[in-house]
Amino acid sequence: MDSEWVIDAQDLEKSYGSGASRFDALKGVSVQVAFGETVAIVGKSGSGKSTLMHLLALLDEPDQGSLQVAGREAKSLSKRAVNELRNKEFGFVFQQFFLTPNVSVLDNVILPLKIAGMGSKERRRRGMEVLEQLELADKAGNKATTLSGGQKQRVVIGRALVNAPRVIFADEPTGNLDTATGAVVEDILFELNHNQGITLVIVTHDEELAARCDRQIYIRDGLIVAHAGSTHTGAHALVTAAAPTTAGGAA
Repeated sequence: MDSEWVIDAQDLEKSYGSGASRFDALKGVSVQVAFGETVAIVGKSGSGKSTLMHLLALLDEPDQGSLQVAGREAKSLSKRAVNELRNKEFGFVFQQFFLTPNVSVLDNVILPLKIAGMGSKERRRRGMEVLEQLELADKAGNKATTLSGGQKQRVVIGRALVNAPRVIFADEPTGNLDTATGAVVEDILFELNHNQGITLVIVTHDEELAARCDRQIYIRDGLIVAHAGSTHTGAHALVTAAAPTTAGGAA
C-alpha cells in the first residue's frame, strides 16, 4: 500500500439520541494506526473506547469525520464493499465469545470463509491449519459448549485469524477469563503480531495489557486525553481531540 497507515481516522464524531436526550459519545477524535503495530485504546467503562473501535472497524458509521482503511475512504464505499473490506481485512475478538453452541469448533472457525464464498474443502483445510496453530486440532469436532473459557476464546481467535486479516480488533479479550488463562490468550495475540505482522487494536481498561502494546491511546468522556509510545516508524501517535464540552461518554 502507498500509505503507512492501515487506519487513518480524522475528526470522528458520534452521537446517540437527539434533543435533550442527545449523547455525544465521541467529540472529534483522530487516530492513525500503522501496519503491523499494536495499539491499546484505554479507558474506563463509558469513556467512548468501544464506540471508537466500532467506528475504526467499520461496525458503525461516524456522524462526522473521515476514515480511510488500507488507503480506501470508507464513506465512498457501498454497503457491500464495506462488508467485503471488513470481512477481508479485519478479524474480531470480543469479551463475549459469540460462538454458535451446537455446531463444531471447526464450523465456528470457518464461518467467515463460508460468508466469503470459499469452497467447503478449502475452508475446512484452512480451518484445520488455524486450529493446529492454536493447539485445538483435537477439538475440531467438539461442540463449542464442551470447551473451557480459555479454549472458547482461542476458537474466537481462530475465527478472527482464518481469513488472514491485516488487523485484529480485540475488545476486552481477556475480560471473561482468569488471570492465567488471560495471559495465554494475550500471548497468542502478540505472537500473531510478532510472527505474522498482524496489526492489533485492543480496547481495554487493563493497564498491564495496554503496556504490552507499542502505543496506548487514553480516552475519557469521548475525548483522547493522552497517549504514550510510538509507531513502528518511530513517529509519535498522531492523535487529537476537540476541547471538552459536556461530561459523559460511551463504552
